[in-house]
Amino acid sequence: MTAQLTREDAPLASGQTPLLTRGGVVALVLAVGWIVVVAFNVRTSLHPRIADPGAVGVPRPVEPLFGFDHWIVVHQIGTLIGMVILTIVVIVGWRRTPGNPVLLMVIACTLLVWQDPISAWAPFAVYNPQLWHFPETWPLFSLSPSIEPLIPIGYAAFYLLPYFPAIRVLQRIQAKRPADSFVWRHPLLSFTGIIIPIAFVFDALLEIFLVRTQLYIFSHVVPFGSFATGQPHQFPLMWESLLVSLVMVPAGLLLYKDDTGKTQAEKLAQKVRVFRTRPTLGAFLVMFAVINVGYFAYSGAYWVMKVTRTATSVACPWPFEEAKVWDPQGFYEAQGQPGPFYPGIWSGWPTFQAGRPDVAVESDRCSR
Repeated sequence: MTAQLTREDAPLASGQTPLLTRGGVVALVLAVGWIVVVAFNVRTSLHPRIADPGAVGVPRPVEPLFGFDHWIVVHQIGTLIGMVILTIVVIVGWRRTPGNPVLLMVIACTLLVWQDPISAWAPFAVYNPQLWHFPETWPLFSLSPSIEPLIPIGYAAFYLLPYFPAIRVLQRIQAKRPADSFVWRHPLLSFTGIIIPIAFVFDALLEIFLVRTQLYIFSHVVPFGSFATGQPHQFPLMWESLLVSLVMVPAGLLLYKDDTGKTQAEKLAQKVRVFRTRPTLGAFLVMFAVINVGYFAYSGAYWVMKVTRTATSVACPWPFEEAKVWDPQGFYEAQGQPGPFYPGIWSGWPTFQAGRPDVAVESDRCSR
């Protein structure tokens, strides 16, 4: 039986793909509007809630990687160039293959940026205050431990990249195995087993590099399973590089095509009646919903560490001296780090606290 074409999928009478659909025009207008809003509000100065009033200039007690003082410029310019390239690829790719699942996932992963303030707060990820950032008074962005920068707009390049080598590895393994082998009978489970180690290594190498270049720090980590514990570049290796799989694995699995030629996202969307006439929209919404749930699970795991007060190792000395020390649970002060301190927005009921606790200095490890 011939499948009936929907208005969304039907080509133009001339056989040409339209430059922009109605939804594309709306998306373009919203994107341009958002860029204008960002351009008028982006800043490098710090709000008094965060700024250390006694700081002069941008002091740094910790030398960056290789002693190079311009990593922040490299990261920010690199992000701009990368986003321009990615935008061109998405536009050109959409013109050639409208509704391409990979392009849909690129957009879905990029839109994860709305969760970044939460996913920075939960794992104690403190961004370098020198970064171009949104106003610290904006409600959502104020949740971030220090500032909320523009850098996370490149999420797609991070969360989706492991999919590409992983799918190649799976295809090569399947090509060498009979049809009744495990990789053919359980392709999604096999794919998961391939993505996780690739994601772990990719994340560890990338994030340790970014922390060493002082793009951000993990101010507090669980001592067990962490790298360089207690140092300014400490990194929760076992925790972070495994938990990112909660997004990377679903992103990859939803793009896996079975023998019908449909991705798992498309098959899930078909189960919802309203999406049967809007398959592209349905697949995108499934992708967006699933990876958002995965990202909430990532933050939730760190939230458990936070409320159980197991992330006790602090990055000493505090490297961003132009900003107050973010110390919501008092661990920095207990280790002798000089203030001033600030607890952040969610230092009360979200972490079962009554604000930042009073603590006694236990050592001078963080004093200079």
